[in-house]
Amino acid sequence: MRRRNSDFRRPVRRRFSNVFWLTVCGLAILLLIILLSRETRDSSSRLVYPKRSYRHDRIADGLNITEEMLRPESVARQINDQISLAKAILVIAKESNNLQFAWELSAQIHNSQMLLSNAASRRNPLTNGESESAIRDMALLLYQAQQLHYDSATMFMRLKAKIQSLDEQTNSFSEKSSKYGQIAAEEVPKSLYCLGVRLTAEWFRSSNLQRKPKEEKQAAAKLVDTGLYHFCVFSDNILATSVVVNSTAMNSKNPDMVVFHLITDEVNYAAMKAWFTMNTFRGVTVDVQKIEDFSWLNASYVPVLKQLQDSDTQNYYFSGNHENSQTPIKFRNPKYLSMLNHLRFYIPEVFPALKKVVFLDDDVVVQKDLSALFSTDLNGNVNGAVETCMETFHRYHKYLNYSHPLIRQHFDPDACGWAFGMNVFDLVEWRKRNVTGIYHYWQEKNVDRTLWKLGTLPPGLLTFYGLTEALNPLWHVLGFGYTNVDSKLIEKGAVLHFNGNSKPWLKIGIEKYKPLWDKYVDYGHPLLQQCNFH
Repeated sequence: MRRRNSDFRRPVRRRFSNVFWLTVCGLAILLLIILLSRETRDSSSRLVYPKRSYRHDRIADGLNITEEMLRPESVARQINDQISLAKAILVIAKESNNLQFAWELSAQIHNSQMLLSNAASRRNPLTNGESESAIRDMALLLYQAQQLHYDSATMFMRLKAKIQSLDEQTNSFSEKSSKYGQIAAEEVPKSLYCLGVRLTAEWFRSSNLQRKPKEEKQAAAKLVDTGLYHFCVFSDNILATSVVVNSTAMNSKNPDMVVFHLITDEVNYAAMKAWFTMNTFRGVTVDVQKIEDFSWLNASYVPVLKQLQDSDTQNYYFSGNHENSQTPIKFRNPKYLSMLNHLRFYIPEVFPALKKVVFLDDDVVVQKDLSALFSTDLNGNVNGAVETCMETFHRYHKYLNYSHPLIRQHFDPDACGWAFGMNVFDLVEWRKRNVTGIYHYWQEKNVDRTLWKLGTLPPGLLTFYGLTEALNPLWHVLGFGYTNVDSKLIEKGAVLHFNGNSKPWLKIGIEKYKPLWDKYVDYGHPLLQQCNFH
């Protein structure tokens, strides 16, 4: 084989020398990097873990954890864990009627708790010697519980069953409470019944209660004077209506310009006439009518009256049977079936000569002058009301059935609800827009009760949809018959509404709010004393 020329031979020795030195340099650099990183890690660990963080300290303080309990070998924590488990087992033991074991477990829980308490009092951690006996005795009982099948799975199932049972009991008590509260709210107190009877007898016995022709003529002129402040109340409760009239009169700047139109039924008409004839209210004009005198209020014109003649409707409301289930008692509240409650949709027919009216429920108290309501601009709307949509449960979807296509297609489910009880009605716009006809349309569509279940607020929300002007919330403060109300709202509110079951004239009324109503009742009146009002 021919030997290569020296110019083409590989420089073996030189190549080996370069690779060697490059390798040595690389190793040196790598070693330097490792040393630097180790130093950085050590220094960072010294910075991060010198002590517990501030957040950790706050959690420990909030849970009342001591330094001793944070140690891995803490006997205090072990005893606490045993106590927690023993308490859960104690419930199961009692449920299983294993009273002897439950007693032993309860006694050992007490001993362990005393041990921890004594250690906390002297501010020294427990030692192994003084805690050994307690830990051992509790461990034996916990082991015994395991043999009795009080294991985790069994405990979980039994506790779950217990919780479910308690939930059922709670629901049952809640339903009974609601039922009894509804019954109490619907019952007429003996004192109110007594007042009605005595006033009726007084009306028919005394000729002095009849108005003189001159006074009647003056009152009749005021009843149609559109320059005055006209209020209407539809009620069969004499005393409640009296509080509405009296509180309005007492807080009015011009009571002689205030006119009250009271509509009641034939049963209470004489008593209502007698009361408002024998009592004066700072010059306020009061007119009393009975609903039976409105000849146009008949089944051929009013859908509600027509529906009440239907046997299915009567069965639903009065017998409580509906699709093989008991209808909730609130659905059968008589006020929802009374035409006095539905008369609010016929105000233009009731007062054909008036242009603007303020409607008041009989469970309100007026504590400010309301004359400014009559000059409030409703911006072309029919109804002025306070909105109640601060919470989601007061929006339209709460009151209406949005699974029905008619509701779903025409109304925004998140639209603001508003309150009946203090409403300003522009009767000119009402007649122009045929609002009563809109109400009739929706009532006829709800003949099978698929759009809403009960009450006048749902059809009111439909009837005045897009026709309601929001008023300042201070004009109408709600909740005095079922909840707590902000004291600032009570002080500044113009009309305070006792909506809910806890009416102020009932024994179930909320005590702290009764004085707001009581101050407009003359408990010294002879008839009220005779009927034991106090």
